[in-house]
Amino acid sequence: MGEVKNKQVVLKNYVTGLLKESDLDIVEGTITLKLPEGSNEVLLKNLYLSCDPHMRNLMSNIQDHDENFVPYTLGSPLEGYGVAKVLESGHPDYKKGDLVWGFTKWQEYSLVPSSLIPFKIEHTDIPLSYYTGILGMQGITAYAGFFEVGLPKKGERVFVSAASGAVGQLVGQFAKLTGCYVVGSAGSKHKVDLLKNKFGFDDAFNYKEEPDLNAALKRH
Repeated sequence: MGEVKNKQVVLKNYVTGLLKESDLDIVEGTITLKLPEGSNEVLLKNLYLSCDPHMRNLMSNIQDHDENFVPYTLGSPLEGYGVAKVLESGHPDYKKGDLVWGFTKWQEYSLVPSSLIPFKIEHTDIPLSYYTGILGMQGITAYAGFFEVGLPKKGERVFVSAASGAVGQLVGQFAKLTGCYVVGSAGSKHKVDLLKNKFGFDDAFNYKEEPDLNAALKRH
C-alpha cells in the first residue's frame, strides 16, 4: 500500500493548570501502510477519537503510582480510545474492512497491538461516534457498575457522586429508567443545574457547599 501522509496531534509541552492550545502541536509525517513480517499487530485508519478525562493526567509530567498511567512523551502523539477501520491485520480475529473500538493514537493511521482492541463493532445501524461515548469506555463502565455490581431494583434510592461526569450522568439516567429515585452531587451550581434540568436527576447538590455529606443525603 506504500507510504501515506499521517497527521498527528502531539504533546508539545507538559501541562500545568488548564490545557492551552500552545501545549499541543499538529505534525505531518508519513507512515508505511504495510505490516512487518510475522506481526500480529493491526493497521488502522482512525475514524473517531474519544477525548477522555484521564488523558489530562497523562499530559502532566507526574508519575502516578499506577504503572498503567505513564505520562505522554513530549513530541509523540496523544493516545486514547477511538473507532477505527482495519486496513491490514496480522491477527486472525480482525480482517481488512472490519470496524473496531480500541486504544489508538491521535493520528490518521495507527499501527497497534491486537491486545489493545477490546472488540469488533458489529452494529453499524447507529452512528459510529456513539462508540466514543455511551457505547465506549464511559457507557460500559456506567452500565457494568450500575446493573452488574449495583443490582438496582425499582423504587430504590440511588446516590451518584461526580454525577455530571461522563460516567456519572449515564448512571443517573440508567437509574431513572430503572424506576429509582436519583440524587447526584457535583462541584458547581452550573453542574447541579444540568443534573436537575437536563440529565433528569430528581435532585442534586453542590458537594463543596456541604460540610456534612450524611446530612446532605438525608435532606435530599
